[in-house]
Amino acid sequence: MRILLVGASGTLGSAVRRALAERGHEVIGVGRTGGDLVADVADPEAVARLYTQAGPLDAVAVTAGDAVFKPLGELTADDVAATFRGKALSQMELVRQGASQVAGTGSFTLVSGILTEEPIVAGAAASAANGAIEAFVRAAAIELPPQRINAVSPTVAEESLPAYGPFFPGMEAVPATRVATAYVRSIEGAQTGQIYRVR
Repeated sequence: MRILLVGASGTLGSAVRRALAERGHEVIGVGRTGGDLVADVADPEAVARLYTQAGPLDAVAVTAGDAVFKPLGELTADDVAATFRGKALSQMELVRQGASQVAGTGSFTLVSGILTEEPIVAGAAASAANGAIEAFVRAAAIELPPQRINAVSPTVAEESLPAYGPFFPGMEAVPATRVATAYVRSIEGAQTGQIYRVR
């Protein structure tokens, strides 16, 4: 398959890219500042250019999304808007535009996260954006067939603990390679409208 992977150079993205390449897929990595293709997917016009540059695709997968982490009392309207734009709206836009660009039997794999069900202090905006993605996946799944759509909802990756560990006290981390298997399942499998939780 020819797969567009957004966030390919990050911790999770690198693991997903390796897993897909090892299974013989052609992976086109997308990043904001580097990669096979460069695009800020929070910009709908950049998403349109990205699909034009990418050419024919069998699948789109997302492994990254920006969110603001601040205590509720410190969150501003701009923080909330930035989180939804960076984590939820960007992924929705990839699907909205991609539905006409990806193969008729292709798929989309989005990313949410453990904060949907396990909130943390300073994570209200991220929890809300994750919940929006999961609701979108379930709704889009009834309109996209024969294309498919799923989301992967991981806990914090072991490799990310130095940066994010303090936000996730007492939560068990998993290796990024384990999260990558959920992407393989979504892309190569037959299910749609699923949230693959990796805990």
